[in-house]
Amino acid sequence: MDLGISGRKAIICASSRGLGKGCAMALAEAGCDVVLNGRSEAALNATAEEIRAKFDVTVTAVAADVSTAEGQKALLAACPNPDILVNNNGGPPRKDYSTLDRDAMVSGVIQNMVTPIELVQAVIDNMCDQGFGRIVNITSMSVRMPIEGLDLSSGARAGLTAFLAGVSRQVAGKGVTINNILPGKMDTDRLRGGFERAVEQSGQTMDAVRAAQADEIPAKRFGNPEEFGQTCAFLCSVHAGYITGQNVLLDGGLYPGAF
Repeated sequence: MDLGISGRKAIICASSRGLGKGCAMALAEAGCDVVLNGRSEAALNATAEEIRAKFDVTVTAVAADVSTAEGQKALLAACPNPDILVNNNGGPPRKDYSTLDRDAMVSGVIQNMVTPIELVQAVIDNMCDQGFGRIVNITSMSVRMPIEGLDLSSGARAGLTAFLAGVSRQVAGKGVTINNILPGKMDTDRLRGGFERAVEQSGQTMDAVRAAQADEIPAKRFGNPEEFGQTCAFLCSVHAGYITGQNVLLDGGLYPGAF
């Protein structure tokens, strides 16, 4: 399918690996010029070279922490008026809610709520003026289905969801859409870190832990960054202009709800 976004400019936050990289690859495949971002310069440059080798698009790599004002300025200097913004950022580490102090809570909210809102504020007016814009926020299945130890991440991402729900309706008539993708158990470094904890706690082998967790998913497998990225690219396409304010679950059926 031709997504109709060839030549568009996209900023993809936290895109040197994992789900962000999957989104960057899919958007580049669709013909978008992409601005990549990550804190590890080596990983970021490797991803940039991989995309350049596969697709005939312009790739700009910005090594920065997107949670900081300086990081955001660097991203926007590289692409002042993007047509597409994919908000993504690492979440706070798994931690029992009773041990969280104020500094940890403030940091988590900045990472997963304040930062994406600031970037939306920076780019949305130009999107409205030009009559086209696509904003996709990578949140989590935990927004709907609590996950023990991820209460701070879940709360911040739920706050982002609620905040942008109203904004999405304000700009829908100007050709701008805002949607969220909620990943379930995706085969990424973050998930593999959870396996390692489970191995330590249970004494089981890594293969046994992986198999048991995959078996809990109706699809009987983990998701991957490639299919996640293709879903993001579709939401950024000309064909998705009537989809806005939505939370798209990519979880293999794990969330047990009809709605």
